[in-house]
Amino acid sequence: MTDYQDLLQTIKSLQHSRLSYIELLQEEVKRNQDRPNEKIKSDEDSDDSSRPATSAHHIRAQNEQFTAPYSIPQTLTVSPSLGGQPLSPELAVKCITDASVSLSVLSQGGACAIQMVVQAYIIKYLLFNQPINSECKMQSLMTVGEKEQRKALAAALTDILWTAGEEQTATVCLVMSERCFTPHMDYKLDNFTERLQLFTFKNKDDVKSFICEHIQCFKDEGSHGTILFLYSLIFSRTIERMRADFDCTTTHLLHVSLGNFVCRQALLNLLLTGRATPHVFNGTSPNDDQDEALAQPLHGVLTRSHVGYLLWNREQVHHAQLPLVGSMLKTPKLPIWVCNINGTYSVLFSPNRLLLSDWKMEHLFHLYFYNGQPTQLSTTMLTIDTHSHHWQAENNDIQGDPEKKFPSVEMTIRTKWEGSGIDWNGTVPFF
Repeated sequence: MTDYQDLLQTIKSLQHSRLSYIELLQEEVKRNQDRPNEKIKSDEDSDDSSRPATSAHHIRAQNEQFTAPYSIPQTLTVSPSLGGQPLSPELAVKCITDASVSLSVLSQGGACAIQMVVQAYIIKYLLFNQPINSECKMQSLMTVGEKEQRKALAAALTDILWTAGEEQTATVCLVMSERCFTPHMDYKLDNFTERLQLFTFKNKDDVKSFICEHIQCFKDEGSHGTILFLYSLIFSRTIERMRADFDCTTTHLLHVSLGNFVCRQALLNLLLTGRATPHVFNGTSPNDDQDEALAQPLHGVLTRSHVGYLLWNREQVHHAQLPLVGSMLKTPKLPIWVCNINGTYSVLFSPNRLLLSDWKMEHLFHLYFYNGQPTQLSTTMLTIDTHSHHWQAENNDIQGDPEKKFPSVEMTIRTKWEGSGIDWNGTVPFF
């Protein structure tokens, strides 16, 4: 247990050193709460991106409105002399309208899923950044210093961007001190997008080195690292490829739910697999949920990724609407899963690289659960017994609703290992 407590503390230290984007979002929301009326007006204005500014005074008002809560410290900007390609106004409009990306993602908490996928790739780097035949030594995590933490974040971001660029190219977005273009009347000033500078690389090591050199642009307070990474992800994939990834059910990466921006499945799949396909099943489907033929097929997951995905939602189960995650996402290349449990994101992982390649390893094994919340003060180690089916027998009196007795974490695990027994090893079951 000590080794895995060390891993948890390492991940927490990554967050405390500003590698966690959620802390930045919480601080921005807190600042905005001091001016609730202006914030409500800003949210209402941002919903109508097609409405043009009607006067120079209106443009100045918009600029002042966005500058206050979203100002970027000068230390987190780059000089035009660094090179790169300035963002054009046409590409900025495409990115905001086609991908539904805006600074309101930051103020309304739409980064939880993105942050947890990055944390999963940080775990991948810390656990499996060794030759294929070497043993994962958890003890080495006890000596992870600040430099290695920066490398872990850079490696995580690089992996995701390089995969989105089909392992041939990746684009990193940084912010300049001055605007790259003069906005026109159809463009809403946010004092951020119009200052983006694009840096494109054709070598993965060059991407990692560049991100390492400018890591403060993604992790320091005021950097807006989440939205900067999201722009980098979109330009690495390219707008054209992303449009091809979509189908008739999805045309944007984000949507508004109960006043908050929420990541669509297409964005999760883009982060995990490099393609912004909207569904979790394998391959493509010519039929809809009612098995009716469609004019165009629905796009699912085409390849296995290093990090997998598991889904459980009690409301969707209750209404028989829970999407069935395909084997491409359920069985990733490494035993790490981002979990969407009742709309909250977390990570399950195992240090045993062979767990998914040797069936004997799946008889009895451990999984470690990390939800990224400050309330999780100790390691949660779960023992999974795939030969024990006593939980089903005990459930006969629950009238078909196992969640009345079993936590959602357990039900999520059973979507991968059906019927397994789960031991919390002394931890009070939660979530």
